[in-house]
Amino acid sequence: MNNQLKISLCIPAYNEEAGIAECISYVTKNAPNKFLEILVINNASTDKTAEIAKSILGVRVVDESKKGLVMARQRAYLEAKGDILAFIDADTRMPAGWYEKVSSTFTADSNVVCVSGPYRYYDCPAWHRWATSLSWVLFAYPIYKLLTGYLAVGGNFAISKKALDAMGGFDTSIAFYSEDTDIARRAAKVGTVKFLLSLKMPSSGRRFVGQGFFKTGWLYYTNFISAVFLKRPTTQDYIDIR
Repeated sequence: MNNQLKISLCIPAYNEEAGIAECISYVTKNAPNKFLEILVINNASTDKTAEIAKSILGVRVVDESKKGLVMARQRAYLEAKGDILAFIDADTRMPAGWYEKVSSTFTADSNVVCVSGPYRYYDCPAWHRWATSLSWVLFAYPIYKLLTGYLAVGGNFAISKKALDAMGGFDTSIAFYSEDTDIARRAAKVGTVKFLLSLKMPSSGRRFVGQGFFKTGWLYYTNFISAVFLKRPTTQDYIDIR
């Protein structure tokens, strides 16, 4: 355990019985004994998500009965004991070196309050993976560097507890789309938000597959632009895809 920087890992989970154990197994394999704690926020699940997570040594399950991703994030903020709160999704596969890169980014610059990176989808068709990887390099990163100065991906970011205190926590009025952009935008008012193309997080592309590649991409990008310029999403409704 890094004695200088205490990082709580937070995993919001709604009906994730099929994948929560695998998600945690990647954490314990590739970041063994690194995190101060591993929290699974059981977000109104109706399946065995909580039961499975509770059976894993070293995991603390916190129940949040109000369904919603941002509700789960807010509960994690209230429960976590670390100086830094790292968030991943329940369908991610944390790679080796992820913890070290997050930790070193915070320790290298005291002004950094949030760090994030892109997804790398592991279960999409090849052309999906190619197109999304290209979009990070050609669109998302240039926008971050040249326009906004902030960018965060909801299943692959870490934020300081002090920044969240200054921000008043997460905005629970946001249902789903652009919630991560809202986090990054507000965090940038407190300190530096870093987006690292090298901080990749393998994640399921189930939303792209289940909802359609072009529709999903359009929803993400239009809501990102709306959150940047209008400070609110354009889309309130969303579909749970499991």
